[in-house]
Amino acid sequence: LIIDEQTNLSENVHPALAAVALWGALIWLSMVEGSQASMVGLPPVDPELYKESHPIAYKICQRGHKGDNLDRYLMGRQFMVLALVFVINMSGAPIADADVLNLPTPLANCFLKSGLAMILFTCMIGQLNTQVNASHCMLDYLNDHFATFTVWVAMGIEASGLLHASYLIQMIVAKLAGKPVESNEEPRDAFGNICYWGKIVFSCAFLIFAFTVTLSALFDGKTTMWEGVPTVIAVIFFFGLMSVVGMLEGMQIAFFAVAKITEEERNANVWAKWACELLFGNGGRGLPGFMIGRQLCVVSCFFVIARVTTVDIEDDESNVLGVGDGAQKFFETGLLGALITTIVASIAWQLVAGAFPLQFLGNPITYALLRICLFLEATGICSGAWVLADIHKSIAGFQKDEVYIGTAEERAALGRGDKSGADGAGHVTGFVPAGQENPLYKEKYNPSSYSEQRAMTLTKIAKMRAEIKETEDGDHKESLETHLKLEIEHLKTINTQQEEHEAHEQERLGTGKEYDTEQDEA
Repeated sequence: LIIDEQTNLSENVHPALAAVALWGALIWLSMVEGSQASMVGLPPVDPELYKESHPIAYKICQRGHKGDNLDRYLMGRQFMVLALVFVINMSGAPIADADVLNLPTPLANCFLKSGLAMILFTCMIGQLNTQVNASHCMLDYLNDHFATFTVWVAMGIEASGLLHASYLIQMIVAKLAGKPVESNEEPRDAFGNICYWGKIVFSCAFLIFAFTVTLSALFDGKTTMWEGVPTVIAVIFFFGLMSVVGMLEGMQIAFFAVAKITEEERNANVWAKWACELLFGNGGRGLPGFMIGRQLCVVSCFFVIARVTTVDIEDDESNVLGVGDGAQKFFETGLLGALITTIVASIAWQLVAGAFPLQFLGNPITYALLRICLFLEATGICSGAWVLADIHKSIAGFQKDEVYIGTAEERAALGRGDKSGADGAGHVTGFVPAGQENPLYKEKYNPSSYSEQRAMTLTKIAKMRAEIKETEDGDHKESLETHLKLEIEHLKTINTQQEEHEAHEQERLGTGKEYDTEQDEA
């Protein structure tokens, strides 16, 4: 298509430039999609655990997880996805009279002109394969300067204020939920409040304008909605599909946010338990499977929403709202519908899900949509994403996060447990620094338990050192050395805990107190 100058961009510029734009946008989209999984999934984990093994990822998380920066990143990131997909379609989508390889007209209409080819091309190469890898290899995926650039661009887009209406929606939802809107940052000063609320007013005004134009066109029958569909049905389709997209966007954030917490914390109710069994059972294959099915659902919904909201008038019809021809041409680009969808059906739901991930997880609608997504993935229409993911993983040398930092339970055993959840709204991480409570004092002092732990740890260390000497595989050796460092740290922790516990026990016996767990914790 591009070589034959049969795409929108290649017929206006040199085909080589169109090809560069297509693959450049596709590669950047893959980083945007993959880095999202890492940025949302890593906040609970102590960054010191991967400071040495993944220094770039450490620096990104130090900045990206500071204050409310994760909210800002997610907002800008969503607009980046929209913009990059627009460039991909402009560069690679066929023009109306495109003829490729002399394909039969029915096949060309079904596969090319319907947009199915570009949907599968974009989903499998630019989105799904990266999400499959990033869902379990968060550290390796984020440990790249390209990821640093992507995060900064996303945060810069948020700073423009175009999408700030999402924050107002977030405040309203938090109020209805009866939870305070919390922030991880110090209160803004007077100038900061003026800028913040000024951006919200600007964004809301632009959003209202976009809704006005779109709904006016809908009720006047001036959109690309299929002929014969009643206006009321079209409006219901519009808001219903945006709600479905919103749920799917929120589920994605919620699932990544709970991926690194313990099973006990995740299983808040029966719906959450069933969802976790699908997501994290069978070696965790359900999570990447959901990402594939979810992408198909979202793209399908976007296709219908685009038909509903894209303005289109006949030659003998008047312009929407009586605007000039220049403004009418702008309306027909579909960007107003895209802006509505980005704010109302994507960002707002992501922010809410980030603040209430466990509530999203325990929702029966979440479980039903999860089942649908897994069914779509099981049909195999995007199975090529698994192959591409395996190829990408092999070339890049990605390894699961547990290789570097262990499981949540192992991190807790090392005294480096994940951060606990916050009971509030206003930040997408859903986590705040863990308390300083010392779990040692929940049980009576037992010297033999420390001796047993020390013996087991020393045995593991000896085995690892022997295996390091024998192995010739560089990657495996590096992995063993990382685990060895963790075990040595664990040994130090055991010794320190025993000393603290002995001192505490001596103090208790010396004062003649009865051992009281609650009093000691206080």
